[in-house]
This record gives sequence, structure tokens and C-alpha cells, in this order.
Amino acid sequence: MTSNDPDTGTRIAVENLVVRYSREVVAVDGVSFTVAKGEHVTLLGPSGCGKTTTLRTIAGLETPSSGSIHIDGRTMFSTAERTNVMAEQRGVSMVFQSYAVWPHMTVFDNVAYGLRVRKKSTADIKENVDRALGLVQMRHLADRAASKLSGGQQQRVALARAIAFSPTVVLFDEPLSNLDAKLRAEMRVELRELQRRLGITSVYVTHDQEEALAISDRVIVMNVGVIEQIGTPEEIYNRPRNRFVADFVGSANLIKGRVRGAPGPDGVIAFETEGGQVLQAIASGKLTGKETEVAVRTAYMDIGPGNPGDNQMPGVVRRRMFHGDFVQYVVDCGGIGNGGGQMIVRRPPTNLIDEGANVVLSFPATFCVLLEA
Repeated sequence: MTSNDPDTGTRIAVENLVVRYSREVVAVDGVSFTVAKGEHVTLLGPSGCGKTTTLRTIAGLETPSSGSIHIDGRTMFSTAERTNVMAEQRGVSMVFQSYAVWPHMTVFDNVAYGLRVRKKSTADIKENVDRALGLVQMRHLADRAASKLSGGQQQRVALARAIAFSPTVVLFDEPLSNLDAKLRAEMRVELRELQRRLGITSVYVTHDQEEALAISDRVIVMNVGVIEQIGTPEEIYNRPRNRFVADFVGSANLIKGRVRGAPGPDGVIAFETEGGQVLQAIASGKLTGKETEVAVRTAYMDIGPGNPGDNQMPGVVRRRMFHGDFVQYVVDCGGIGNGGGQMIVRRPPTNLIDEGANVVLSFPATFCVLLEA
């Protein structure tokens, strides 16, 4: 692997990474992925899935049991090469969940800390701190004590400190999880805009699926130490590979049954539900013949007459719940659907349908995704 490889454009390469805490406890089990220059990749998964451990190994804060990590073509860790570069020599910066802002320092001194550790000149420190604070719109608070800042302002200081010395890579460990919902949504936008403007290569850890889909170029879905799927937010949402991804990312109806026959020339395949209805589905991966479930996103189902060629299911509305931006309907489809034969449908809060109403659910084959066994 060569530095600044023009063909691959790879900035980070993680290969067969294993982190083992004991013979029985494996936190990360053979994880491999790459991050391109200027790309924002998110590690998404539930607590304990290994995402933060993976991030900490890239930073050099955790020592893997085996595998390799390369940044800009340089080997940072490799069991084969017996290499383990110290964290401070990796050229990466990290933004923590807890902000790690020193309350006894001013905003300026917090941001300047990393530059002073690197023994930069006074002029360089002033220039870089001023630039970083300008990027996060905190220049006017440079002389304020960090203890006088709000949570959102502290997060901006932590971000400014991370980018002040122009690192190769910025790593984010659930940096917005301590903020309230409104501020969190605002900071997502600001963070994404800043990342794009500066062309930062970044790896971001979160358990929040909405956050991951909103800010990422690609998402890596992890579970129990392994990668379940890698793709763009649209690919992860529209073409979940297996039950875990379909269930964890977004809201989906999971329908049990079996495949009937081979895919047609358009990739559509017949799927017979346990209730005997035949649906038209599309495979997201390579077929093995052992697939037993399809997933249909709740937002992609219509309640109405449907279009010719759509999959259609008659049912009865059992519950209607108002969520503000959408209304969620629980529809009894007579044995077809999530446990108990119920389908969940999310529609805009207009033209409300009463509980007890007879309805027809419809959805095209392209949104009925066959899941891997």
C-alpha cells in the first residue's frame, strides 16, 4: 500500500481487525473496511456491537489482538509487521462524547492546547485557533471561560480543537449524544457542512440510526463485533441485506414465507407468505434458496386502491397513533406480517383513516426486499 494512492484514494484501511479481551470475549471479530479521502463513514450499531472499540483502535487508544490499520498508506498497526504506532504520532484527532473541554481554561486556550503540545509558534497558534473558532462560529467567545458555555457551545469548542492542527483524520465517538433533540439536529447539519467544506476524512460512531442516515456518505452496520452491511444510507435503508439491518435501521415489516421459483429477467421473484399469499419481491443479495423473510419499510406502504402490479393486502385498521410528522397505523392482515399478522404503516397526517376501517395495503415489488437467510 502506498501513501496517497491515486487509484484507490484510500485514507484509512482496516483489515481483519480482531480485538479480544479474553478467550471468551471478542469485542471485534474480523472487521475490514476502507475510508476514502474526504469521506464521512459512520459505524452504526447497538451498544456493545464493537463500534467504539473499532474507532479507538484507529486512534491508537486500544491495541488490537490481530489485523492491520493503515492511514495514508502508513502502517499504524499490524500483527504481521509487528508495528504499533503511538496515538500521538498517527495524525488523527478525536472528538469525544463527553467533549473533554477543560473548564478552567478559556475557549481560546482549549482550542490552542493541541497546537501548544506540538510546540507551534505563537503566531501559528493564534492563526489556527482563530481559523478553527471561525469555522464553528465561536470566534466572539474566544476569551470566555469554558465553564460558562452551554452544551452545544462546548461541543463546538471540542470540534474546533479537533480541527485546529489540520489532522489527516477526525474520529467522532457519539459526539452529539449529550445534546437535546433540537440542538442535536442542528449540530448534525453544521457538522456535515463543516466536514464537506474542509474535505475532512472522518469516522463517526453512533447508535442513532437517524443520525447515521442523515450525515454519512457510507454507513457500516455492526452487530456483536462483526459487520452486517456496508453501503450508502439509501442502500442500507432501501436494500437491507438481512433481518438485523432491516429491523435495526428504520422501521420495517418482516413477513415470513418461502421463495417460489427463480428471479425473472427484471430481478423480481415470487415469495409465498405463511398465509398463502404470493408477493412479488426483489433480492438484495445472492440467492441461496434458503431465504424465508421479506422486509417492507413502513413508509413505503400505501393505504388505498394501489396501482396495477402492486402487492396488495386487505386488512382492518386496529390502531391509529399520531406522531406529529406522521400517523402510524397498525393493520391486521389476517396472519400476514409481523408476529400476529399485523402490518405497520406510516403515512402523512392527512386524510386520516378511522380505527376499524377496512383498507387495502399496497407496495411495489421494488420495496419488498428478500432478506438473506
